[in-house]
Amino acid sequence: MSRVLAAAPSDVVPVPERVRLLAGGDDVTPVWRNELGGLTFRLAVRGGTTPVGVADGDRYVKWVPAGTPELDLDAEAERLEWAGRYTPVPRVLERGEDATGAWLLTAGIPGRSAVDPRWLARPEVAARAVGAGLRALHDALPVDDCPFSWSVPDRVARLDPAARLLVGDVPETDRLVVCHGDPCAPNTLLDDGGRWTAHVDLDALGVADRWADLAVASYSLEWNYGDGYEPAFFDAYGIEPDAERIAFYRRLWDLG
Repeated sequence: MSRVLAAAPSDVVPVPERVRLLAGGDDVTPVWRNELGGLTFRLAVRGGTTPVGVADGDRYVKWVPAGTPELDLDAEAERLEWAGRYTPVPRVLERGEDATGAWLLTAGIPGRSAVDPRWLARPEVAARAVGAGLRALHDALPVDDCPFSWSVPDRVARLDPAARLLVGDVPETDRLVVCHGDPCAPNTLLDDGGRWTAHVDLDALGVADRWADLAVASYSLEWNYGDGYEPAFFDAYGIEPDAERIAFYRRLWDLG
């Protein structure tokens, strides 16, 4: 998987017809583009002054073009509905598909992405919020009730044969939790005081060793903020880095 997982679009983005229909009279703003071609749009009341990332009246549409099986919006909708019973995540409003693509409509949720310009300028605050938010997520979601898996065998089974040969020995499990599955910094939301408020993009959520999340979340700090912020992340989570588990789960992430 590429280390540049997604980015705010910097060019003109055509708005799919389905997104226009969902918007009705609301303003439509592209806010995120996935490397696989998926797009996220913000729908805001026309003429409103609500800033990007604030929940009042906002809705968000994820749209993926037809023939993009890697982006499973049904899986995300199911996980959001389950996780929303225990922790702050976007509320699903509608899910559908047609010949052109698939869409997932959710209600806005308070907070700004940890890679919002406000937090790119304060990376240590953001790194701490990502760590604290991930710990809160792991503590809140009940493993015994979770119907989803993000285990090593399940992930390895999706790799091509050549990649499977490179996985290596699996470390002993430290602690099973319900992992986010894509815990990179952009998927944690922060309030204006620098505290985490919610998580987004839970399409891979499932039970796994917590280091599957910890290794990748800390990995993403370098991509988004530069070197030197992992100590703040691990301190906020409340754990010492484990070099063996970090190396394994980062390798598995890269192979995927």
